Amino acid sequence: MQIWPGHPYPLGATFDGSGTNFAIYSSIADSVELVLLTEDHEEETIQLTEVDSSVWHCYLPGIAPGQRYGYRVYGPYEPAQGLRCDPSKLLLDPYAKAIDGEITNDQALFSYDFNDPSKRKELDSLGHTMTSVVINPYFDWGHDRPPGHEYNETIIYEAHVRGMTMLHPDVPEDLRGTYMGLCCPPILDHLEDLGITAIELMPCHQFVNDTSLQDKGLSNYWGYNTIGFFAPHNAYSASSSSYGQVHEFKSMVKTFHEAGIEVIMDVVYNHTAEGNHMGPTLSFKGIDNPSYYRLVEDDEEHYFDTTGTGNSLNMRSPSSLQLIMDSLRYWITDMHVDGFRFDLASTLARELHAVDKLSSFFDIIHQDPLISQVKLIAEPWDIGEGGYNVGGFPPLWTEWNGQYRDTVRDFWRGEPAMLSELASRLTGSSDLYESSGRRPFASINFVTAHDGFTLRDLVAYNDKHNEANLEGGNDGESNNRSWNCGAEGPTDDPEVLNLRARQVRNFLTTLMLSQGVPMICHGDEMGRTQGGNNNTYCQDNEITWIDWDLSAPQRALLDFTSRLIHFRRDHPVLQRRRFFAGSSQRGGSSDVGEIEWFRPDASWMEDADWQAGFARSLMVYLNGKAIREPDHRGNEIVDDDIIMAINADANEQTFSLPDETYGKSWRDVLDTGTNLDNERLYAAGESFRVDGRAMRVLIRDTSSEPTKANEEEDSNIESVSNFADPRPEARSWDEVSAEDEESATVK
Repeated sequence: MQIWPGHPYPLGATFDGSGTNFAIYSSIADSVELVLLTEDHEEETIQLTEVDSSVWHCYLPGIAPGQRYGYRVYGPYEPAQGLRCDPSKLLLDPYAKAIDGEITNDQALFSYDFNDPSKRKELDSLGHTMTSVVINPYFDWGHDRPPGHEYNETIIYEAHVRGMTMLHPDVPEDLRGTYMGLCCPPILDHLEDLGITAIELMPCHQFVNDTSLQDKGLSNYWGYNTIGFFAPHNAYSASSSSYGQVHEFKSMVKTFHEAGIEVIMDVVYNHTAEGNHMGPTLSFKGIDNPSYYRLVEDDEEHYFDTTGTGNSLNMRSPSSLQLIMDSLRYWITDMHVDGFRFDLASTLARELHAVDKLSSFFDIIHQDPLISQVKLIAEPWDIGEGGYNVGGFPPLWTEWNGQYRDTVRDFWRGEPAMLSELASRLTGSSDLYESSGRRPFASINFVTAHDGFTLRDLVAYNDKHNEANLEGGNDGESNNRSWNCGAEGPTDDPEVLNLRARQVRNFLTTLMLSQGVPMICHGDEMGRTQGGNNNTYCQDNEITWIDWDLSAPQRALLDFTSRLIHFRRDHPVLQRRRFFAGSSQRGGSSDVGEIEWFRPDASWMEDADWQAGFARSLMVYLNGKAIREPDHRGNEIVDDDIIMAINADANEQTFSLPDETYGKSWRDVLDTGTNLDNERLYAAGESFRVDGRAMRVLIRDTSSEPTKANEEEDSNIESVSNFADPRPEARSWDEVSAEDEESATVK
């Protein structure tokens, strides 16, 4: 075999049509061997003699796509000094574009003796570990163009590749659980009908199935255990090829783009699958441990861990930063993804100990002409000290707004004195984002996500039920801000079922009518349940897979959600790019503002009203004629005026419309409580009822005037406000037929 010097850049294995260039970084190696593998796992070893700036490299003519390979790195093994070179371990290329196989739970993966961890164990890991694969980088993208949805127009759907398709009857069996299954017509039709503009995929980087889970007969389902930052996860491939997952992922992205749907990747750059000092040696640990991992000062045998997984990547190391930036650019340029959601992003901002929004990571992101222009979403916390940073990320970044989730959950379960906090979340959380120059779309609003209860379980369980995880109930969050509506888990009580259905509609409606970017968790639109398990990271089975065999209430919820999403998309006043002018704490100006706040009796909210512990109702007016921001062509945006009547009290509440200053005629379009058989017209000042724990939405009607009072529903209504006197929590719910609840729709 001919061995040419090759080049130190790009890192990884790069096929150019004639051969392959190999390059790997290690600042501590004494020597490095490239190992080429045959189908029979026989090795051909090539000593790398060329090294430039700690990059070991060569070029091999004739080496083609499909070639499996790995590295053996010779150097110091001194764990107390943080050095863990072990040539008995076949190591994955950190820049591998494809990875073949999976690990087995075997002593050979570990550099120490299970019986005596103080002793070294030098067993060859070949046959028990994964291997890197040379890929063909060429793909016909045709006329692929990213959909390019603006943030304020975006509606995100968080999804799992396997969970979406494993039980879908119209997805071919050989495509279920794969990239190609996720983009097949039945799934695309569902997302398009729903009105989704972006799908956020849970981790698709190559990840490892933890050996501890293998021992229990479980598996890592969520995928937050990355080992390959350039390789699509091979278990999601329908192909038998050793690198077919690369072509399939690209085909999936291209198909989503053709449907006008963006692809956002959930990426885990904060740690790797190699765990702590007792973890396996799979790649980084044996290549250059101190460059890739954050070690404890004065105790370099152990890892500095703010992720709860055993290790954290070293964000002070140029090689680690380069790895992340190269990975992000690769997924943008070669894989055409449209954005990233960064898991435990606070860890990425830790240069020393504290989270620093002036860190090198942010500096590099902001100056990069590619990465800075895609959607960047932070999970703004980790488990380390000072790790909760909602509102603390710099411009260009959006954030999962944990305060939005907590506020909306608390409000609808009846916590006191929530109106002021709710107002901030409804209007885009200016208290969190405006001071840093960001806009409402910096807030990624969500009520549920993969981590925690589903929306259906949120209203059906007070406590987590994680017995299937085999951890004695010690895993998962205990403070879920959930409410079971009167019965824990499954029940036949129609009163409880009706209330639960109403609460689900309240959550979805609040989410879609809030300023910011809404995100729904896959299956919530169809009432998916996990049986009360709020930590399904290890459940690759029917507990987490979407059941597409829908009952009548689930079909009604799907229809409701679809109409609700399209209602949002049809109204620019719900998708503002800038914060509302003026204070969100009170109305009362002589002119009609961009937003006004009313008590149920149509009087303006006063300071005391916002803090009243007994107050759970308010009315919000959105002025569609005062958006004051141009569209893409510079034209004025004009929309309908909208009123939201929100009642989180257990009792029915009477609301009165404001005077003619705000509109002479109003049309009823949405009710999360009882069914609307017809759109109704109301005159200014007229009263209407809102069921207990429900919302109604009205649009100003400029084309029609009501000819008579709506006597059927509203005669003899006394204009009574729950602000008049404190009253105890209601002891029963409104009796509404199950049929009406199931058929509730948005008009």
